[in-house]
Amino acid sequence: MAKKKDRFRDYDISTRAIHTGTDYDKETGAVRRPLHMANSYKLPNDLSKVNYSSTDLLMYVRNGNPNQHWLEEKIASLYRADDAIVLASGVGSLHALFWTLLESGDRVVYPKVSYMAVYRLFHELFNRKFKVDTHMVDMTDLEAVKKAITPGTKLVHVETPDNPTIGITDIAEVARIAHENGALLSVDNTFASPLNQNPLELGADFVIDALTKFINGHGDAQGGAIVSNDLKTMDRIRYEAQVNVGAVISPFNAWQIFRGAVTFPLRMERINKSSQKIAEWLESRDNVTFVSYPGLPSNSGHTLAAKQMPGGYGGVISFGLKANDKAVEQFCAQLKVVTFAVSLGHDESLIFPQPSYDERIDLYPEKFRKGFIRFSVGLEDPDDIIADLDQALKAIGL
Repeated sequence: MAKKKDRFRDYDISTRAIHTGTDYDKETGAVRRPLHMANSYKLPNDLSKVNYSSTDLLMYVRNGNPNQHWLEEKIASLYRADDAIVLASGVGSLHALFWTLLESGDRVVYPKVSYMAVYRLFHELFNRKFKVDTHMVDMTDLEAVKKAITPGTKLVHVETPDNPTIGITDIAEVARIAHENGALLSVDNTFASPLNQNPLELGADFVIDALTKFINGHGDAQGGAIVSNDLKTMDRIRYEAQVNVGAVISPFNAWQIFRGAVTFPLRMERINKSSQKIAEWLESRDNVTFVSYPGLPSNSGHTLAAKQMPGGYGGVISFGLKANDKAVEQFCAQLKVVTFAVSLGHDESLIFPQPSYDERIDLYPEKFRKGFIRFSVGLEDPDDIIADLDQALKAIGL
């Protein structure tokens, strides 16, 4: 579809979150965009120039739907980008980007610590199925990154803060190294969110954001986005991955995420503030073996995070307990305010143990290999969260 000019691009992110993509409904005059659950749309009388694999025309839901397009306007605006593609999930967005960019024999450099789907895509699937040359590296170690990104590398993929150790990668420096070697840089910005960090402004070519998480923020809709200023490649992604692979977002999920995005900046500001307070409390506990949160001055990534995350340090804390796997599970089960479940970025706080038998545990720094927990801070009162963590620790004798 033709790209609309963002009238609010120069406004604050809170204003953009509310107004971009919003307009009066032409039929009723309603000040809210309607939900269009149609699968098909009226075709033009002259079909001779219709491309049925194109997204230039509303014709079938897989080629795009109005709710998707309005959400794409909003997501692009949140990143002050020229374009965004919204798909069915964050993983669908990762796959769409990689599927479009990579061919057999291409070299990819990606993080040792990353979301499980990235590990699966590169460690197992793209190399085995399509003979893509994939290389893991510690992205927080720039010397290792310099050695891994060689001339001819096609793509460098970064995740910062990373999942689940919350390591911080220097986006600007990795972008410089990648571009010097002819590579493109993609950055998964899900843990940071566009309020806290904008990788495009730091040199990234593409940003991935799992909209399921902080931007939706209510734990009730799944979606993902690719964001970029490279309009030619974005058109390729629409043609090759959206239409002809089919990971399209449903109109209802797009409508829900559009609604959730309106309050995203306010929610993220609250989550940033609460997370800082909770991380500081955890760090003061004797039986907490480590706390990984970039807002802590003791954190190895703090100085870099302070520079490239001007909006705040995010809502995910990783920490360790002086306890075995079973005791860690019992701790999570004892919580009354915090919810024992996977995912992150919801209105409620979520906690999930990372067991010592995880197949990737040896890829993590050593301190993360025992008693390791990933904690997503929600919108509850931070003192209530702290009291809940405290009572659960006491319940298992810590």
